[in-house]
Amino acid sequence: MIQHHTAQKAIRKNLITQNVPLHDKNWFGSGGIARYYAEPTTAAEFQYALQFAHESTLPFFVLGSGANCLISDDGFNGLVIRPQLNAITHTSMDDGTALVTAGAGVTMSDLITHCLAHHIIGLEEFSGIPGTVGGSVYINLHYFNFLLAQFLSHARVIEHNTNKLMSVDNTWFEFGYDYSKLHAKNHVLLEATFKLTHVSEAQAAYARGRSDEIIRHRAARYPQQHTCGSFFRNFHEHEVTITSNGKRMVYAAYYLDKIGIKGALRIGNAQVSYQHANMIVNLGNATSTDIINLARCMQERVYEEFGLILQPECQLIGFSSYPLYKNSIK
Repeated sequence: MIQHHTAQKAIRKNLITQNVPLHDKNWFGSGGIARYYAEPTTAAEFQYALQFAHESTLPFFVLGSGANCLISDDGFNGLVIRPQLNAITHTSMDDGTALVTAGAGVTMSDLITHCLAHHIIGLEEFSGIPGTVGGSVYINLHYFNFLLAQFLSHARVIEHNTNKLMSVDNTWFEFGYDYSKLHAKNHVLLEATFKLTHVSEAQAAYARGRSDEIIRHRAARYPQQHTCGSFFRNFHEHEVTITSNGKRMVYAAYYLDKIGIKGALRIGNAQVSYQHANMIVNLGNATSTDIINLARCMQERVYEEFGLILQPECQLIGFSSYPLYKNSIK
């Protein structure tokens, strides 16, 4: 329960709405409606939305920019919370570092732009990757050898059962590959603080150039819309036996490339990208069912060739049962 009257007075009367379409709120551009929907702009509103879900015994889902999820055509029979906490602040420290705090709704693009404009570097390694701070911390955003966990100092989260605000440090998140403690669904991120480096104007200009080059490189390699990025996660080392140069081939794209589906395999209006074999694109009006059926076909073909079952990196939202192959191909 929210205990403070001042917090309750700050709640907008129309914060919780009903029957809101979600197809225009995710990158795939598919999916049904949310039974309930909220866009909190303050901590108090976020707490109120969570309280509503808890007291109504509703499942809830926190939606960022929708860049890493596939929403069922049946929608979500609960509360979808799309945080609009968009403040960014920074403090320069005496040791040459900077602490940058961003709300869960801030896009990574806006956060990187803010940092570079104030001669703060580090996060530009994630340039061109869509997503919000909330979603990026949730999945421990990664690109090549960089993980967002390397930069996160501390954060504030809400424990949804008690609605209490908590200050936590980096170790609390138990970060792993594509993983944080937030996956347990017991807490949601309110804001995160990153420990970065304050540099000279010339060094910041170099970092801006690097950011532009990363974006250019990503645009050449990956589709930039109507996708969730890599649909399947990479394998863990113990799951594979094929090696190259003494290292186990854990990359899902390696196996998908080998079966020759890039730009060729298609179901309905869902197609494997011609740019990347581990990315599915919506060619126009694909349904989430089209995308699931294509993903299942990809799983089947990799299993037939290599005996491996791909598992999604993309979050699957609102499905009444797990829609992909999990432990066997049947």
